[in-house]
Amino acid sequence: MSGEIINNVDDVKLNEQKDNGIADDDDFVDPWNVVSKSETGVDYDKLIKKFGSSKIDEELLDRFEKVTGKKVHHFLRRGIVFSHRDMHSILNQYEAGKPFYLYTGRGPSSHSMHLGHLIPFMFCKWLQDVFDVPLVIQMTDDEKFLWKDLKMEEVQKMTKENIKDIIAIGFDVEKTFIFSNLTYLGQCPEFYQNMVKIQRSVTFNQVKGIFGFDDSTVIGKVAFPSVQATPALSTSFPHIFKGKKLPCLIPCAIDQDPYFRMTRDVAPRLGFQKPALLHSIFFPALQGAKTKMSASDPNTTIYLCDTAKQVKNKINKHAFSGGQNTVEEHRKLGGNCDVDISYQYLTFLLEDDDRLEQIRRDYTSGALLTGELKKILIETLTPIITQHQERKAKITDELITQFMTPRGLAFKF
Repeated sequence: MSGEIINNVDDVKLNEQKDNGIADDDDFVDPWNVVSKSETGVDYDKLIKKFGSSKIDEELLDRFEKVTGKKVHHFLRRGIVFSHRDMHSILNQYEAGKPFYLYTGRGPSSHSMHLGHLIPFMFCKWLQDVFDVPLVIQMTDDEKFLWKDLKMEEVQKMTKENIKDIIAIGFDVEKTFIFSNLTYLGQCPEFYQNMVKIQRSVTFNQVKGIFGFDDSTVIGKVAFPSVQATPALSTSFPHIFKGKKLPCLIPCAIDQDPYFRMTRDVAPRLGFQKPALLHSIFFPALQGAKTKMSASDPNTTIYLCDTAKQVKNKINKHAFSGGQNTVEEHRKLGGNCDVDISYQYLTFLLEDDDRLEQIRRDYTSGALLTGELKKILIETLTPIITQHQERKAKITDELITQFMTPRGLAFKF
């Protein structure tokens, strides 16, 4: 559940959706497209106001550490996960010793996930480990079939490869259920029944207003929001939750929030708590926050299947620099970390706060050159990609089947 930065959107659609609180003259955000005209990317403070979510503040971070006894993830400390809905209620639940579960997802649109896709799953694994709770991962292969010009067989192949990438992150098979919409709906009547209940609770005018659908939109797209909403109802997984109504926490990129605003409106009418959310910022393309991260242009991102040589070449050749035109100017004026992609990637990947701050000071002062900064990123990223590939190579069809088999998970009610 993560958005990609793009730089071209139909102006008519943009104008239509300004009224829905998701676009203005600078930024455009919906579940399929993200546009920013700023070199530094989307204005997230504006998005918080438009979407009506809450900014993650020091009070919440302090309470998080107090309740869990764990230091908060660097994504939280650095504002990469920056917004929430009802996170305090989840902490109340955990503090009282009451169960909840995690729900996230992935729309398989390429045979290999890229670095931007990896980030939210890394955070999700950390949440699962800290809270020791079950996780359901929805593969929205039906969505990709509806929105992309792909054959069914191609989508299913992408789904399998993406599942391998997800498993390679290190999720606990005893506490994680991964399911494909194209197969699970036929296996679980309760999922389909909840989906139909949601469909009966939302009008076409409502989804048109939320998602910008019009008279030419195919009916599969119109119905799809109910599919993405359904995993937020725990009774959609009878094999896991045995019919109990448990609260749900959804970590996702903020472009997915429209789905869950709809879900939060419907859930109480169906007897469920509103799902809580944690929103992350968007992972920028190599060429900068304004440019498109495109599956058709492999030089816009780092894929999890890239070789060490490809990683090095992409960063050296394509990572947008916040440095000056000459070494002399850079030594005198310093670099701009707000737009430099190598530094931005390190904020996601480098866990050591002190080292990151030293890099920021050195680059800003001009003591650290762009080439040296790129070298630090290459040295940080290459082992992450290499180790991921090693883990993925060991994943068998039997393990995939185990993750995807409807079954009970190891947790206490």
